Amino acid sequence: MKILVIGGTGLVGKGVCEKLKNTGNEVIVGTPSNGVNILTGEGLANALEGTDIVIDLSNSPSPEAQIALNFFKTAANNLVKAVKAAGVRHHLVLSIVGTDRAQHIGYLRAKKHQEDAVVESGIPYTIIRSTQFHEHVGTIIDVQGDGKNVHVSTIDYQPIALEDVVDYVVRFSLEEPKNKIVEIAGPDRGLMSDVVEGYLREKGSDRIVIANDNDKYMFEDIPRSLLVPAGEFFPGKIRFSDWIKKQ
Repeated sequence: MKILVIGGTGLVGKGVCEKLKNTGNEVIVGTPSNGVNILTGEGLANALEGTDIVIDLSNSPSPEAQIALNFFKTAANNLVKAVKAAGVRHHLVLSIVGTDRAQHIGYLRAKKHQEDAVVESGIPYTIIRSTQFHEHVGTIIDVQGDGKNVHVSTIDYQPIALEDVVDYVVRFSLEEPKNKIVEIAGPDRGLMSDVVEGYLREKGSDRIVIANDNDKYMFEDIPRSLLVPAGEFFPGKIRFSDWIKKQ
């Protein structure tokens, strides 16, 4: 099959493209440097000619609310229009668990627009909402750290390994469209403060986790269980404790 991967050079995209190519599919990497621009629409029609599946892994250049909204609104509208015109049989989008439960956060409002544009288009689709990645724990430490201390809320946390995300994106893209939203998450649920503390301990760091019940993530006020699935989900295979040992 011919598969267009928007954002094919990104964190998830590289692994998805490699795995799809290894299964014998024709993969088109949809990036401006490859002549496919979802903001201007340039190159979309050509890239979509004869395409069976589109995987949208695009991301805003900034999480700032207005920048993200402008990006996802323009990109989703252009992509949906082009995909519909090309008669693509399956359109898959990678999104975020909790997108619909914290619309006071600008970035999630933008992601919700991306989701809605696909759902309302009539295109056969699958939307995958993923929890935060294992690989993101370093960013939490950097952003929420203050000298030797790392301030982390005791919110619910269920991260998933990047490798598992790649596997699910590939798996669901090659299956029939689900025409609904599905969620993926890591196999273990706990408190974010405990997860970060375990990471620092395993790495031999002398930094100290200062746990609090402020229900904040990256300085944003969030519902306590925003970052974990609200219902049924597809679990990853890689436990956080096993992932740490390989870093």
